[in-house]
Amino acid sequence: MRDGRTDPRRRVPRTDVLLADPRLAAAITALGRDRVKAAVTAAQDRARRGEISPEAVGDAAVEALPAPTPRTVLNATGVVLHTNLGRAALSRPAVAALVAAAGHTDVELDLTTGRRARRGRDALDALAAAVPDAAAVHVVNNGAAALVLAATALAAGREIVVSRGELVEIGDGFRLPDLLESTGARLREVGTTNRTSVADYAAAVGPHTGFVLKVHPSNFRVTGFTSAVDVRDLATLGVPVVADIGSGLLTPDPLLPDEPDAASTLRAGAHLVTASGDKLLGGPQAGLLLGAAALVERLRRHPLARALRVDKLTLAALAATLHRPDTPTRDALHADPSALHARAERLRERLGADGRKAEVVPSVAVVGGGGAPGVELDSWALSLPERYAAPLRTGRTPVLGRVVQGRLLLDLRCVPPEADEAVRVAVLAVPGDD
Repeated sequence: MRDGRTDPRRRVPRTDVLLADPRLAAAITALGRDRVKAAVTAAQDRARRGEISPEAVGDAAVEALPAPTPRTVLNATGVVLHTNLGRAALSRPAVAALVAAAGHTDVELDLTTGRRARRGRDALDALAAAVPDAAAVHVVNNGAAALVLAATALAAGREIVVSRGELVEIGDGFRLPDLLESTGARLREVGTTNRTSVADYAAAVGPHTGFVLKVHPSNFRVTGFTSAVDVRDLATLGVPVVADIGSGLLTPDPLLPDEPDAASTLRAGAHLVTASGDKLLGGPQAGLLLGAAALVERLRRHPLARALRVDKLTLAALAATLHRPDTPTRDALHADPSALHARAERLRERLGADGRKAEVVPSVAVVGGGGAPGVELDSWALSLPERYAAPLRTGRTPVLGRVVQGRLLLDLRCVPPEADEAVRVAVLAVPGDD
């Protein structure tokens, strides 16, 4: 007894009672018993020191637990392929394929014969079927890896002829010249920053040429007094032409008329095309190699190919994406602006009924992910005071928008319709002005 009353330390809940709390029991599954128990013990100690009440121990333990990583984020930025948000969101078939591939699979086994089979044959067959112009295909772990493998196998100790205007920086400080030279190849730069002619390439091609490289400068545009050489003309030079199209567009898309696609590039005469799987294709991170059978086989058998080998999860998700190309990326790119407007109005009305004022405003979305820099997509957004930005970003379900002229815009183009309710709940969780 203390001052005639029960010592409050005796009211601190027991560990077993706290661990039975549904919130903490669920956390054990994700984080492990030891981490959750440590959070519980720390909260109990705080209560015994009088820092929190005994009744608050459970809440304190839950708050002390680390957030699951990675955290699911609702992308309301209007950037379809947001690099910082992992670029392409996978389709439901791709997610289901990932789950199925998490266990033991036939990734490299023929169940009929019981013998070893070609690794990832389903994904490779699906890629070949999607681009019949490719005589052969191969997959590595990202787009840069595809180009590195090509440079190593075809031009180590030799020259890569490339336009100065296409020696781009690809993100996070990585530059294409550094990447290529790391393979042991030498760069033979031709032309100028803004103008390169076929004669410039022809003058540089010689007995030391490994291949001519054509790079699509997908994350910027050069306008004005410019000229570049297309693949069709490069294919007349008598040496292999490797085209890095970047974005992973396999066939033409009328929405993106200036974005090169693999099928058209191969028909124009490219011997090898490299691309990314996690951009416009809408699949997992992967590097795609498509082209002449002899070249692709040479790359596939190179020792470096083993170090760049793609895992079973990626192969499963890639195959599912190719079989069912109606991906979230495609849906977001081709979303009907009138439907986006209607969704935004419904959200505004529901928030208004809850006493939260918002506006519906026109917005401009972009492709992102280093693709189609000149393309703007008409969209609609929910407009809120700027002060909502941080609480929404750090809430239980993070919602990421963009701040424009003192207002937070939540562009719905990349938010799945079924997530509109989650957006509403997240907004209501932010303390109001009253």
